[in-house]
Amino acid sequence: MDIKKFIGESTTYDKKLMLEINKPKSWLKTVSAFANGRSGKLIFGVSDNGELVGLKDYQKDSEEISELIKTKIDPIPYINLNIIKEDNKYFIILEVEIANEMPYFVVSSGGRIAYIRVGNESVPASSNDIKNLVLKGTNKTFDLLSSHISLDKASFTKLRAEYYQRTNKEFKDTDFLSFGLVDKFNILTNAGALFADEHLLLQSRVFCTRWNGNDKVNGRIEAVDDNEFEGSLLKLLQNTLDFIRVNTKKSWRKGNVYRMEYPEYPERVVQESIVNSLIHRDYGIIGSEVHIDIFDNRMEITSPGGMYDGSFIQEKDPYNIISIRRNPLIADLFGRMDLMERRGSGLKKIIEGYITEKNYHAGLKPEFVSTNSFFKVILKNLNYKAGQNAGQNAGQNAGQNAGQNAGQKLKPKERLERIIDKMKENPNITALEMSKIFQVNQRTIERDLTKLTNQEKIYYDGSSKLGKWIVK
Repeated sequence: MDIKKFIGESTTYDKKLMLEINKPKSWLKTVSAFANGRSGKLIFGVSDNGELVGLKDYQKDSEEISELIKTKIDPIPYINLNIIKEDNKYFIILEVEIANEMPYFVVSSGGRIAYIRVGNESVPASSNDIKNLVLKGTNKTFDLLSSHISLDKASFTKLRAEYYQRTNKEFKDTDFLSFGLVDKFNILTNAGALFADEHLLLQSRVFCTRWNGNDKVNGRIEAVDDNEFEGSLLKLLQNTLDFIRVNTKKSWRKGNVYRMEYPEYPERVVQESIVNSLIHRDYGIIGSEVHIDIFDNRMEITSPGGMYDGSFIQEKDPYNIISIRRNPLIADLFGRMDLMERRGSGLKKIIEGYITEKNYHAGLKPEFVSTNSFFKVILKNLNYKAGQNAGQNAGQNAGQNAGQNAGQKLKPKERLERIIDKMKENPNITALEMSKIFQVNQRTIERDLTKLTNQEKIYYDGSSKLGKWIVK
């Protein structure tokens, strides 16, 4: 195995220079995070800057790793230990697999802490994270849980009407159980409560605001229009779409035969984005809601909860996202009514819905930003004049303010050149510092450093703490 190539290309991994036996929590938290999330590999014998140092006593280290995981991780996760030899140096690759006994805790000093993977870091799980891990461990989702509300306490006029209109079929009483909206005792699941006409779950809300300008504070009257909607998911969808129609415009010009229309936002794209925010949001966060913010140059749709697997959408190709549905019962019913793609290609449809518009150009491509706590869709105003010159990256700037997406401003080749410039200015600069400068994650910078090292343009001289970068 080519470890250098592996480190340079993999995203679900972490590395350690050596096995810390006296402070095992430093790496056991990563084992916990991988077991609680997307799986992953932990490589021992590699420094922070990617230098292949190797292990002095790999056999003893492998035994210690196995023993510490058995005694310090509860329950014990599925692991594979592989010993790799390269350039007469030995390395240990610890593979952690996903299992179904979540959450996995690190037991230390009488306490128990579960960790999750947020981007490329292992962080303590919040109380809401623990709830979600417990659900995963029992193979359940929030929408499947009981709401403790009897079916006869709720009405479903909107669901019955919408279902008939879109499928040309009657919504039968037996469908409540078939679609998972009730259990065998006729108690509503959370999915059932979310489709009821009444406002049965507090967090079933959408806040809509039309702002005056391109930000929320501009010295004038900040909000031109705003409204709060609550209740049935179908009611939320309809009310939100109505608000957007009232607060956006449609230009037109006369064609040879028909009038040619130029909407600010493609209607199907807007609906797909709103539907995704209602279906895939984290309803376990009490007191949360979806936010729709319409500015002059863009629309931002922000829903509670990041990517279900803990990754960041801005680090992925939206055309190749594996669909993992946080609320499969809700998604299934929306799919039956043809309100969404049942195969999970929503982000692809959003992008393609823009590309087919007559006045589209590359600067208007929709953007997606996520953290561990929210997911944001940024739709550009197709008719915003400033967006066709210096201001066409306004949506990107919105993503930067969200704290994630500004790394797209520089192409990879340009970033490599700038990294070398920064090293010349400050030979002691760290990968973390450069990640903040270029506004990309630290793992991206580490891959860049590995690439530059392999190209023999730079090398690292000294220890990980006291060394410095040398530009050849």
